[in-house]
This record gives sequence, C-alpha cells and structure tokens, in this order.
Amino acid sequence: MKSFYLYSPLILQTALWPIVRPLFLFFIRLNIRGIENPEKVAFAHGREQMPRNGVIFAVNHSSELDPILVPASLPFLSPLMPFFYTSREQTFYKTSGWRQFFYGGFLFKLWGSHPVRSGAHNYEESLATHIRLLEAGKSVCIFPEGRKTRDGAVGTEAHGGVAYLAWRTGASIIPVRIKGVFTLTLREFLARTRSVEVIFGTPFYPAELFYTNYQRPRDICVGNFPQNVSPPSLAEIKAAANRVLLAIQRL
Repeated sequence: MKSFYLYSPLILQTALWPIVRPLFLFFIRLNIRGIENPEKVAFAHGREQMPRNGVIFAVNHSSELDPILVPASLPFLSPLMPFFYTSREQTFYKTSGWRQFFYGGFLFKLWGSHPVRSGAHNYEESLATHIRLLEAGKSVCIFPEGRKTRDGAVGTEAHGGVAYLAWRTGASIIPVRIKGVFTLTLREFLARTRSVEVIFGTPFYPAELFYTNYQRPRDICVGNFPQNVSPPSLAEIKAAANRVLLAIQRL
C-alpha cells in the first residue's frame, strides 16, 4: 500500500469531523451510547496510545452513511482514528449506476477503504491489506454481514473475515450497532424526522472468541492466546464471527 493512502484518511476524517458531527447532532439527532467501550481499548496502554495490534470495529451495515457515522461518533482526535475499511472490489460496482464512478476506486482509498479480494477462498490472501493495517496498529472497520441490509435488520449469518482478522493479528473487536439510518432520505435528513443511534458494545478479544474456557482478564488488551494451541478451523472462525454478529444484534 502506498504511504499516501495511510495518511489521507487521517487528513480527511479529521478535517470533516468538525463539520459532520454537528450536522449529525442537529439533523438526525445523533445519540451515541457506550463510548466508554472504545475508550477502554484506546487508553488501556496509557492515555492516547493506540493498541499495538490495532482495533477492529464490527458494524452492521444499513446505509451509505455508516462509514462516516462511526468515526464521527468518536471524540475529536481520538487515538482510534483514522479508520480503514473493508470494501468490495471496483468491478463489483460496474452495474451500480452513478456509484461505479466513485465506489471502490481512488476516492474510496482516499477515505481509507480497501477492497477484500473476492474469490480467493483464502482469508490470508483476501484480507492481506487489512492484516497489515492492524499489524501497524490501525483501526479497521468491517461489516460482518458482507453487504448492506435489505430490510434494516441485523442478519444472523456473518462472514468469517472479522474473526479471522482478530485471530491473525490479536486485535480486539468492538461491536457497533447503528440504528435509525436505514432508507434515510435527504428530505428526512433536512426535515429532522429521524433519530439515529450509534452504540458501541463491550469489546471482544481473540482468546475469548475462540476458547470458551478462557478466563477474561481485567485488562482488555492482555487477552493473548493461550500457548501451544492449534489454529482455529474454518467452522470455528465462522462460529466466532457469528458470536460477534449476535453481539451487534443485541445492542
């Protein structure tokens, strides 16, 4: 990845925060809950020090505003920013009308969104960019369902990528639920007829996702894997991902 795309999300997301945060508070009555949960992770190693393994934000996907709403819900200049995202490859949007000119390409990368390689049938290959980002201590936002909801509800079947990233990098996962933004129109936005919630849930770390007899330590960021254990199977990865999705659903 070009170093330019490591810095552009920080510049854009920081510059837009003072603009979009007041707009969301006024027009969609943005209500933020559970902000203490990402702060537990952000400040576990000392004030304003990003965890060395990065952080995964697992978010339900109901609107094109979601990638803006989540960072806008964090405090200004949070050590968890900037966000990097998983997205579809640009070819996916070729039949998506006007979206094909903006989605999946240069503008996406400017904001911090990088494609997951589809069809690889290999998490290590598909998520190679996001693994490197987490290993560099960055925040990665992923939508476990793999697509935008069709009915506004959080699904029951997750893709395994969110759990694989946690296992592979040792990054904590923060479940996030966004409510009230599904099918939001510009007219509704301007008329202030909607109320939107962003809820940050209790963080998971890999050991407790994959090992049911693992005792959760007091420090959220010391949840390293027990020694001399086998890597999880594909079934275990899927089961762990579904646990994360269930946590989102319950928020």
